[in-house]
Amino acid sequence: MKLTNAAVFFSLVPTLTPALDPLSTSIFMGGAAVAWQLLSPDSWLKCSLLECCNMKDTLNLSVMKMDLDQKVFGQHLAIQIVLRALSANMRSKQPRKPLVMSFHGWTGTGKTFVSSIIAENLYQLNTARQRFVHHFSTVLHFPHLSHIQLYKEQLQNWIRGNVSACPRSLFIFSEMDQMPHGLIDSIVPFLGYHEEIDGVSYGKAIFIFLNNAGGDKVTEIALDYWRSLKRREDIPMKKLQSLLSEEIFRNRNSGFFHSQLIQKNLIDYFIPFLPLEYKHVRECVRQELRGQGHPEDEDLIAEIALAMTDYPSEERLYSSKGCKTVPSRVTLS
Repeated sequence: MKLTNAAVFFSLVPTLTPALDPLSTSIFMGGAAVAWQLLSPDSWLKCSLLECCNMKDTLNLSVMKMDLDQKVFGQHLAIQIVLRALSANMRSKQPRKPLVMSFHGWTGTGKTFVSSIIAENLYQLNTARQRFVHHFSTVLHFPHLSHIQLYKEQLQNWIRGNVSACPRSLFIFSEMDQMPHGLIDSIVPFLGYHEEIDGVSYGKAIFIFLNNAGGDKVTEIALDYWRSLKRREDIPMKKLQSLLSEEIFRNRNSGFFHSQLIQKNLIDYFIPFLPLEYKHVRECVRQELRGQGHPEDEDLIAEIALAMTDYPSEERLYSSKGCKTVPSRVTLS
């Protein structure tokens, strides 16, 4: 309903209420105001009571940075890039291109966790708005290679329909290393620089790909720095991004094998998730103990973290599973 329609509606109200007493008139007018709020597409009341899209960006980057700093361990590079990317995307009222990020690292390093923190902060005012977060699991949603053409059509229709309903939609693709080759290229038209496609603007949408592929390369670089007595904080971001792009393009297990998304430079950020060291796993154990309501037993924290630090076999510098199995280990302890 346009603003002009609302003006007409309220201009008619006096003709409908002359016979009512003051109390009834007040109730009627109040009801009319509520009805208008619920009918209006951008109404704050409708967004508070019903499911609606975040047409106005409410992301507080300071709050999100605090969440990431307090809950994610050992991923200074990833946190920096994610915050920078989201900040740039949010500054533009009408981005011509959606934000596309690809997370790479070993299992348990925080890829899924960071994507969930992004989702929580994007739709923080109402849990019902989580319906605008769309999570695709390769194993669950695309299990049969023989159905790839059907999957392509379904994926295009799903993205087109959901962005039409909510421009600030978030799409998360997990297990990209198991994605059938060529499938992800079906969304290439939505990720480029366009004002609109068939009347739909995709510039405010966000796409995140979660990929174990490239994790070995990230670990190799981190280990080389450690052996050279250099700090992981000094690893150059540009070098890692370039190496990741080349690695996953050539890697048959990446989901981006010879993908047009890379050939056409449609992925804005290749984000490395570094392997977790003993000190990082300790913090994961500590956080899990708090979450399960247990006291922070320093001996237990050290015991679990030490047992999980297993790579390489000689140095035992990193946890090959990150913090993935921390909850079960804490429960068993």
